[in-house]
Amino acid sequence: MNASLPAFPLRRIGRPPHPAYADGPRPEGHNSRVSPSPKRAPSPKPASSPQPTKRSRWPLAAGLAAGVALDALFGDPRRGHPVAAFGRAAAALEARDYADSRPRGAAHAAACVLAVAAPAAVLHRRTRGRPAWQAAAAALAVWAVTGARSLHHEAERTRLSLHRHDLASAREVLPSLCGRDPAQLDADQIARAVIESVAENTSDAVVAPLLWGAAAGIPGLVAYRAVNTLDAMVGYRSARYLRFGWASARLDDVANWIPARVTAALTAACASLVTKANPVSVLRTVRRDGGRHPSPNAGWCEAAFAAALGVRLGGTNVYDGVAEARPELGAEGRAPESEDIRRAILLSRAVTVSATALAVLIVVLTGGGRRSRPRRARAL
Repeated sequence: MNASLPAFPLRRIGRPPHPAYADGPRPEGHNSRVSPSPKRAPSPKPASSPQPTKRSRWPLAAGLAAGVALDALFGDPRRGHPVAAFGRAAAALEARDYADSRPRGAAHAAACVLAVAAPAAVLHRRTRGRPAWQAAAAALAVWAVTGARSLHHEAERTRLSLHRHDLASAREVLPSLCGRDPAQLDADQIARAVIESVAENTSDAVVAPLLWGAAAGIPGLVAYRAVNTLDAMVGYRSARYLRFGWASARLDDVANWIPARVTAALTAACASLVTKANPVSVLRTVRRDGGRHPSPNAGWCEAAFAAALGVRLGGTNVYDGVAEARPELGAEGRAPESEDIRRAILLSRAVTVSATALAVLIVVLTGGGRRSRPRRARAL
């Protein structure tokens, strides 16, 4: 208020002065200028946002573990797979919005991710306060976005073909695991390709979605799978996707930065159980070779598997007729053989169990990104 204060004493409005106070002396101790005001009850403090209780944390934790179990038991559905449906929708959108530019590719990536993350966020919010529904939704989401069983199944198929010396059959299976040209690969080169694929996809198809689910619930699971699928579709350095796929590739690099390093650490921890390798030696190799790979993330996983299995990975790969020379990882190891694929599968399974336990622990300790609503203060 801009008006100046009045010169007369302040007095409470709406109540006349007591008759006894109009003339004559005031009671002892009374303020002669201001009428006494009754004591008011202190206003209630706004309630702070309650921390998630153990009861509110268990649905997501149980859903993560149950989803991994569903994938281990049933694998990917043969028909109606949500990730395949997303891929078809993304391809249809690409046919309409493609342009040889980074901004158009960034818009494409944002539209695809938001198209699935927004409904997942609504589902995550609607299932709050309904533990059984939340656990079921999380379990189905994990089942849809993880692929440990399919990864191990395809790797085992390749191993059996190599074990039977059926090189043609092994070459037919390899494209389901990686994008390199199998036509000119021999048995050892196919074994190396399979082990590298198992190492990288243990992070992409298992560890990363579980960590994102633990951190952000159902939206984290779905958004990560969308990002990773877009990278697999357009994140290439080809003439068509060098600029259009740039945003998808960089987004995938960011999303996998922490999971790749967690995968390397879990691989080192599990190495002593599966391959009798020294975890410290595995971590030393990872630290030395992990950053030598062209990818900021894949090298960490592959270096960890190379050290744990005692094999040498890396070398020249051919993609769409173009040869790429990559540095060797675990150079002190031997050339991989078909039997090393079996050990890589066992190691990947151990990492899957460890990653599941880690994700559940993160949810229990942090609440899994759950934000409890602040309670309203009661009106007095």
